[in-house]
Amino acid sequence: MRRLYEEKMTNLRNLAILIGAVALVTAIAGPEALAQGSAPAKINAGNSAWILTATALVLFMTLPGLALFYGGLVRSRNVLSTLMQCFSICCLVSVLWLVVAYSLAFGDGGSANAWIGGFGKSFLSGVGVNTLSGDIPETVFFMFQMTFAIITPALIVGAFVERIKFSAVIVFSALWSIFVYAPVAHWVWGGGWLSNFGGFGVQDFAGGLVVHLTCGVSAFVIAAILGHRRGFPADIRPPHSPGLVMIGAAMLWVGWFGFNAGSALAADGSAGMAMTVTHISAATAALTWTVVEWVRYGKPTLVGIATGAIAGLATITPASGFVGPVGALVIGFAAGVLCFFAVNIVKRVVKVDDALDVLAVHGVGGATGVLLTAILGATSLGGLGISETTILNQLYIQFVGVVATLVWSAVLTYIIVKVTSALVGLRVGEDEEIEGLDIITHGERGYDL
Repeated sequence: MRRLYEEKMTNLRNLAILIGAVALVTAIAGPEALAQGSAPAKINAGNSAWILTATALVLFMTLPGLALFYGGLVRSRNVLSTLMQCFSICCLVSVLWLVVAYSLAFGDGGSANAWIGGFGKSFLSGVGVNTLSGDIPETVFFMFQMTFAIITPALIVGAFVERIKFSAVIVFSALWSIFVYAPVAHWVWGGGWLSNFGGFGVQDFAGGLVVHLTCGVSAFVIAAILGHRRGFPADIRPPHSPGLVMIGAAMLWVGWFGFNAGSALAADGSAGMAMTVTHISAATAALTWTVVEWVRYGKPTLVGIATGAIAGLATITPASGFVGPVGALVIGFAAGVLCFFAVNIVKRVVKVDDALDVLAVHGVGGATGVLLTAILGATSLGGLGISETTILNQLYIQFVGVVATLVWSAVLTYIIVKVTSALVGLRVGEDEEIEGLDIITHGERGYDL
């Protein structure tokens, strides 16, 4: 009896110790921690709904936003060819993203993971309806990132409009998406070397490096190789439809909320602040560009204010998750001034016919935003805090990211352009350029000359 009594008392003591331990853990970590430790990850319906919406907004940026923006800037005889290029790139990159590009950007590359993601997720292998990326379905993450992959080569269209073969657009865009965009996306967002460089990693919230600098540098390279349009710069006509430019810019502005706020990958305060600073930067840059243009040329233009807004949107993109409203004012002002003068430098000083100013607006804007992120993202300067390192060290990390992206984009684009030229040629003939690509290349005409 005594032995039985002692055994019961021992069991009671052990039970009391277990209950006390559970109570202590619960008090420290909260009851949710115990549930999360034992239960599988679940889809967050709110976050998933927001990223689904953001995905539609970012696709809306390319179709119809960017297509109309660029379509209004070219001459009337080339409007349809410009729309066709944007639309075709959307379709082409969507297929490539499924086949291989998503895997290269966000897959596990094994021993080569610092540089490329490998082929493990090609054709979405292993991804089903219940597969998660964080707390959202991976299919939603796949689609969201696809829209970024679509708009980036579509932005390059602005450099070569009115004088390039349609076959060259297709070949170039396909090769560029695989060999330029996918690797840089992996370096920055897919766990590659830039995401860990310096111990803290390059901070690029929504694509200053991955989207804007890659397309800006590549646009400059292909424009330089392709050569200027007939009559450049003295005989280049102004945009045929400033109204269409404004409509396209307005669509881009609205879609950019999905671009930047969606990059939080959650419906939370970070997304809310990203949306806020995105709008402030765009408005500030638009006003700044208008004032500079008014002072310099005597008249404020609709094309100018629309282009200024796009410059502000591009420049805030990398910083949108790290800066506050005052930082957005500074970035918007810098974008309006720097990008305005960059347009003149590229065309009048360097004399490269980057037709719709992709380098000046997106390349210069993206690089500026990446560098200013290190400064304005610091809590001591009103930012939200980007890392635990010093401003100067983070600025060095950001600078390395800019240089690496610039060099990779320039070198690979040069190679891709040469390969494209060897395969299908690059430029249409002089007669075709005079007549316009709408009727010559596509057999259609939508506007009077």
